[in-house]
Amino acid sequence: MRPVRYLLPLLSCLLLHGQQGPFDILIAGARVIDGSGSPWYYADIGIKGDTIAAVGLLPGAAAAVRIDGRGLVASPGFIDIHSHGRRGIFTVPTAENYLREGVTTIIEGPDGSSPLPLAPFLDRVAHTPISINFATFAGQGTIRQNVVGLANRRATPEEIQKMKDLAAQAMRDGAFGLSTGLFYVPGNFTPTEEVIEIAKVVGRMGGIHISHMREEASHVLDSVRETIRIGEEGGLPTQITHHKIIGKSNWGASVESLKLVEAARARGVDVTIDQYPYTASSTGIAALFPQWALEGGQKSVVERLSAPEQRARIKTVIVQNIKFDRGAGDPKNIAIASCSFDGTLAGKNLAEITRARGVEPTIENAADTAIELQRKGGCSAVYHAIGEEDVVRILRSPYTMIASDGEIPVFGQAAPHPRSYGTFARVLGVYVREQHVLTLAHLLQFATQSGGNLLIPHRAMPRAAES
Repeated sequence: MRPVRYLLPLLSCLLLHGQQGPFDILIAGARVIDGSGSPWYYADIGIKGDTIAAVGLLPGAAAAVRIDGRGLVASPGFIDIHSHGRRGIFTVPTAENYLREGVTTIIEGPDGSSPLPLAPFLDRVAHTPISINFATFAGQGTIRQNVVGLANRRATPEEIQKMKDLAAQAMRDGAFGLSTGLFYVPGNFTPTEEVIEIAKVVGRMGGIHISHMREEASHVLDSVRETIRIGEEGGLPTQITHHKIIGKSNWGASVESLKLVEAARARGVDVTIDQYPYTASSTGIAALFPQWALEGGQKSVVERLSAPEQRARIKTVIVQNIKFDRGAGDPKNIAIASCSFDGTLAGKNLAEITRARGVEPTIENAADTAIELQRKGGCSAVYHAIGEEDVVRILRSPYTMIASDGEIPVFGQAAPHPRSYGTFARVLGVYVREQHVLTLAHLLQFATQSGGNLLIPHRAMPRAAES
């Protein structure tokens, strides 16, 4: 199947030798931007069933439904390569939060986490009347947990072979590629060389690699180098997902991170970027904890927090992370999105929750609050710690596409990050129309192509053949 960027011009040429209509739907007189980066052009669009049957000048063509497209823009649907859509796809199969901003394809399984095995999950998706195209990565963290558990140790050669076999099966089941979450347990316990061995299997089967990097703050450049290395030595396209620079003292590092991408591409590495257009990230409150403290899962975390000496060590790291990392120097920059054990905390920041405990919202006291939240089961939080200049600089890169890192929430519940509702609309409204950071043609080029220059043509990827 040809990539989207060639699809509309091709259909327009075919129309010269074809017949006009009748169509089920005719969009007349729209300004067509085809996703190639080329200038827009006026055209009519004829649709039969679920297929674009013709694009061109269609005067007098018969259609059951005619839509006046004058003054409007028609484009291919947006592809969201980093989505947590399995959080809600079966509860809200219409996925209206995505459709209403133009997203017609979401790709799940990022950050090293996915269902395993994939086949039963994809079969369930295929038998659910969803309103959006759906595909998924295979999560390296999930694969490792299945073989090694949540232990902080190197895998044995036999375990690495088992992980390679699981990755190959996931590709045969329909995975789009391999995702890593080297910031999260157990991905953060994985040596780079181990990831590369699994990536080689996925690359031979036509997959790509997409990585939530190990570190997005003071060691962000080392993480970019690692992501590039996985693609270069693994022999597959590699993508830096939701690229950002966290912590005020690190703002501006995108100048160097983009140079690393450009240098890698110059020597033939297919490395790309995706990004959401916000100065806040969102993940669990455990992101404030030292990674060693998360080994073994929640039960082990609670045991460590019950040991005074270990709790003190953990608190020291949390204080530093509030000061210089995701807290950007103030507990009020950390807002709770949801807590399974207390829904009333949604929307409150760490300073407010600390004050409600009857103590001053100092960074040290806020660290104690974070510890108590995690002890009770953890919460999801929004972290305001990203600089606008880095957002714009990354957005301008010709190697960046747009991705939400969102989910399919139940409207009205909790206080989710706005990226689940407004990522693509925000780029259109703020960075195209208001600030002119991108042209509309360039945005649509970024938003209608997926990582590694591949396209998802159906609801589930065709099962891969191992080479």
